[in-house]
Amino acid sequence: MKVLLAANPERPATAMILDEVRSILSQHAEIVAELAADSAVLSSNLAFERMVAVGGDGTLIAQVRRILERGVPMIGVNSGRLGFLAEFDLASFEAHAQMIFGPTPLVRQRLVMDVMVKRKDSTVVFHGIAINDAVVTAGPPFRMIELQLRFSNEQGFSNAPRVSGEHGFSNELGPDVSGDGVIIASPLGSTAYSVSAGGPIVHPDVEALIVTPICPHSLGFRPIVVPSHLDISVRVVRANEGTTLVLDGQTNVRLSAGDTVQVGRHQSMARLVGNPDVNYWQQLLSKMRWAAPPTYRDRGV
Repeated sequence: MKVLLAANPERPATAMILDEVRSILSQHAEIVAELAADSAVLSSNLAFERMVAVGGDGTLIAQVRRILERGVPMIGVNSGRLGFLAEFDLASFEAHAQMIFGPTPLVRQRLVMDVMVKRKDSTVVFHGIAINDAVVTAGPPFRMIELQLRFSNEQGFSNAPRVSGEHGFSNELGPDVSGDGVIIASPLGSTAYSVSAGGPIVHPDVEALIVTPICPHSLGFRPIVVPSHLDISVRVVRANEGTTLVLDGQTNVRLSAGDTVQVGRHQSMARLVGNPDVNYWQQLLSKMRWAAPPTYRDRGV
């Protein structure tokens, strides 16, 4: 089994466990290369069957984007603060190493998003991938911006399936957004920025996209979950000097009035090796404190 190892050893928490990760790996696989966990393009000559990313959820997200087109399963070993996506700590990584590097690992397939930015003349000036979310945010000087949403299954991204409605393919004008921006999240990213802005928690097995406004100037603008076969276009009607598209909190693209951000389902799925001892509900309860009860005196908690 050929394995690629990605980590940022300058981070103290990662450096503390990196030697042990290498030791466990060497007992089950061959480390073909060890790289910094950045966004540098991988050499096409680099062949590997698994990738191990040591770090927090941000590290894992960046590395998923890096290898998405290869379809190689990713293993996240958490050395960050939360570790919601990276399901393994050092102990569980060692305990399940035989399964992880065996012929039939537990692989969780997760929807990711394809994102484009177009100018007024439809020229594509950016094309990228978002694992958690694509956010159009007001930016300095932090005045309200105006956005116009459109939902379409007419044009499509990559090879995402198109579904026709009662009257054929749809290309429907959605609401206008006046406020601090809008978040378009995947189910995997529904527990990140979107949930902090009042969006719903969506199970990652659901084939959907979540649209959550950021501080809308409206008493009735609620987040909405739409099917993944729809493309979502966000046209910038009025912008600030610092209005920006932010992908996963890691990639920034400056936007101006007239630009359109188009978000749709990517043709590839992220492939994350899961910990068989962890399920989604446990993660919500233990990591996110979902549905945590009040502190009752008679229960001692």
